Amino acid sequence: MKWSEVCIHTTNEAIEPISNILHEAGASGVVIEDPKDLVRERDSFYGEVYELNPGDYPEEGVYVKAYLAMNSFLGETVEEIKQAINNLLVYDIDLGKNKLTLSEVHEEEWATAWKKYYKPVKISEKITIIPTWEEYSPVSTDEIIIELDPGMAFGTGTHPTTVLSVQALERCVSRGDRVIDVGSGSGVLSIASILLGAKQVNAFDLDDIAVQSTVDNAKLNNVENQIISKQNNLLDHVSIETDVIVSNILAEIIVRFVKEAYQCLRPGGWFITSGIIQAKKQEVKEKLISEGFEIEEVDQMEDWISFIAKKPETKQVL
Repeated sequence: MKWSEVCIHTTNEAIEPISNILHEAGASGVVIEDPKDLVRERDSFYGEVYELNPGDYPEEGVYVKAYLAMNSFLGETVEEIKQAINNLLVYDIDLGKNKLTLSEVHEEEWATAWKKYYKPVKISEKITIIPTWEEYSPVSTDEIIIELDPGMAFGTGTHPTTVLSVQALERCVSRGDRVIDVGSGSGVLSIASILLGAKQVNAFDLDDIAVQSTVDNAKLNNVENQIISKQNNLLDHVSIETDVIVSNILAEIIVRFVKEAYQCLRPGGWFITSGIIQAKKQEVKEKLISEGFEIEEVDQMEDWISFIAKKPETKQVL
């Protein structure tokens, strides 16, 4: 089969929303080519081995690439992608050069492209993410391994917003907790929650492809009986009392369901939010505080922000 590689030259800020657009257009996965990867220090924390060619990377901005089957509808699909990306300007998202190009690749090249970018990576103190085809031996007895198949995953689980979310889960999830994952994507945060000791996760995503991706990856990691993956719009009509809510999506979306998150959390529960750019940091912080949350921690990786917020314990009436 022949495939068309869709390449969008854009900004780091636009990676997540453009990736979602590409998935909705039928792409089974997304490759990110960020020049920062060429100079990033990895030895002290990250455990992956990369074979990167500087010629593949832009001098400024990033390339977001996806692969679509070449068929009679390709032209219409590409136009829909362009329009959806341009619509992101409504949310004040910087699209940078916003240049889309197409090139033809064969199926064998498509598979090779995935493997070049996806190696085992230690993303937190305990958790290492590995692709299904890689052999990997744990380096410590308490290391937690998550297997992902990028052919069905929304990204590889190593984007800074995901790393921040996983690190926050390590600090907040206690054994036996119930967790809600809002915007589950590949399900990596749901899987991490279970492997960190959570009893059950309710994973919600509006995209049915993401729902299935979470199901598939949960099976891959033998936690399918503890993760309930359903199609749902944020926390609409959700009345589950939970210990932790985690959400790695755009700031513009997070602020829409802060009230519902507060209502779902038990007193003393945690709300982890990531996917927030610097320009939206204050907006999210103010919304969390206005709905009653206490900001416990603010973390940053590259240009991305995450919040760990707590619902106050119920005050005793004397």
